[in-house]
Amino acid sequence: MSAELLAAMPDGGVLINTARGGLVDHVALERECVAGRLDAILDVTDPEPLPPDSPMLRLPNVFVTPHLAGAMGNETTRLGDAAVTELERLSTGCPLLHAIHRDDLNRIA
Repeated sequence: MSAELLAAMPDGGVLINTARGGLVDHVALERECVAGRLDAILDVTDPEPLPPDSPMLRLPNVFVTPHLAGAMGNETTRLGDAAVTELERLSTGCPLLHAIHRDDLNRIA
């Protein structure tokens, strides 16, 4: 997410990063969050961890977790089971339990 892409996000938008810290221009993100234009939920940062004096750790519109998004228990099994269930439902003509609709794509991660 470059500065240009962050600037293109709508006011009040929320950036969620659970992938890799280096995918986001953190200088530009900090600028947007300090201004209050964007909110952020960050499971990963660059650098990781953020320096103790980073404003991102004190902003009310930024939530930083200690890289918790990875599987820590039976999440992988549950995700696999859910995927298989959806494929079974699809193949038998049943409605999906977790369908994603095009109209939802502008607000979900």
